[in-house]
Amino acid sequence: MKESRGKSTLYSILEETRVFTVSDLNAQIKALLESHYRYIWVRGEISNLRMPASGHYYFTLKDEGSQLRAVLFRAQQRNLRFAPEDGLEVLCQGRISVYEPRGEYQLIVEIMEPKGLGALQLAFEQLKKKLQAEGLFDSAVKTPMPRCPQRIAVITSATGAAIQDIFKVLRRSPYPLEISLLPVRVQGQGAAAEIAAALDAVGHLQERFAWDLIIVGRGGGSIEDLWPFNEEIVARAVFACPIPVISAVGHEIDLTISDLVADFRAPTPTAAAEWVVAQLDNFQREVLRHLEQLQQRISWKIEAYKQRVDSCAQRLADPRKRLDDLHLYVDDRLDRLQLSFGRKFEKYRMRHKHLAEKLIIYDPAKGIRQLRSTLEQCFHAIKLHQRNILDKNRFALQKSSLQLESLSPLAVLARGYSITYRLPGNQVLREAGAIESGERIRVQLYQGTLEGIVEKVEPETGPHRQEGIQHGQEEK
Repeated sequence: MKESRGKSTLYSILEETRVFTVSDLNAQIKALLESHYRYIWVRGEISNLRMPASGHYYFTLKDEGSQLRAVLFRAQQRNLRFAPEDGLEVLCQGRISVYEPRGEYQLIVEIMEPKGLGALQLAFEQLKKKLQAEGLFDSAVKTPMPRCPQRIAVITSATGAAIQDIFKVLRRSPYPLEISLLPVRVQGQGAAAEIAAALDAVGHLQERFAWDLIIVGRGGGSIEDLWPFNEEIVARAVFACPIPVISAVGHEIDLTISDLVADFRAPTPTAAAEWVVAQLDNFQREVLRHLEQLQQRISWKIEAYKQRVDSCAQRLADPRKRLDDLHLYVDDRLDRLQLSFGRKFEKYRMRHKHLAEKLIIYDPAKGIRQLRSTLEQCFHAIKLHQRNILDKNRFALQKSSLQLESLSPLAVLARGYSITYRLPGNQVLREAGAIESGERIRVQLYQGTLEGIVEKVEPETGPHRQEGIQHGQEEK
């Protein structure tokens, strides 16, 4: 009685109290968390960072006493200026959500910033460390600067102050210069891609324009304005450029990744143009110095040879008598040469005439015609012999096909016979006594097969069976 009374009390409590399924409970917890914790900021240290093939970042935020699962989806990574890594303390803005299938709650991160050091500065340090480890900053791999740069390509904004400063300095130069402007955006979304594309185009157009030097840069600005020159795509484009590159970005205190990768860094665009003019000044001075040295050495040589000629002239006899003898010698040799040439020519003319007469006698055209007739006869005989062989083989093939068809078991089946197999095993049955009722069989017909179960077995004991046995014994 007590047991039955206790059960009825439990049932009444369960009827009055709502019982959740796991899915319902997880769904309500998810709705509750997502409605109360929207766009919250969380500070913590990144650990267990992983990025599967989907491209999403999965990690754990932790402090001294607890931890929280978090995810940064691929779509939100386009605004991320630095690369997350284990051990980095960050500030994350996002919303709390519950993954219902596993009943786990996590932070869906929308914005991530490094704590303390700015995001751009951290991204700068990370990329600098990465490229330095790859050797992109090594002086040994930098292209030597040209000594006389006259054909210069400038990669910058067409409307910015940098190009005006460069043109102002180069126009004052007394030297002939060819300046090519490759206009690009130097700040904002897509600027880095345009700068990298321009550097790549320089390599493809080098054969046409034969540039000596590339100046890439812009005027001063904030770190955000200068950021395209801190992008990895620009750094690698500068490194891959086959032409020497001067990086002239911002003011003298500004330092970008492209400054470190470039073959030469100018503090400002104006300084880059002044460096070009200074190089031409140095080159001209060096050329003038070498020209002066060359003229002096030539003068010394001329004076030395003049003294030598004067000395030889004093010892040299009058050359006119020697020249007269040589004139007579040349005339004599010329007469003998003409006479010998005439004799040789007549000899070869007579020989040519004799060979031409022999060639007419031994004309090969007749023999060619005979051989062509013989060749045609042999070709006709071969074709006739080949046709006979084909006819003979075709007849033999038809005869063999008829014999093969007459021996085919399919021809027997076509007359109404069949083959019975015992299943499983596909054992061919030759007499009814080899199988029992209830066993499965398969019957092969001329077209198709039948499967069934044996209902009755009647072994043949009549005269046909006796005759078959006697006939088999006689054959043995």
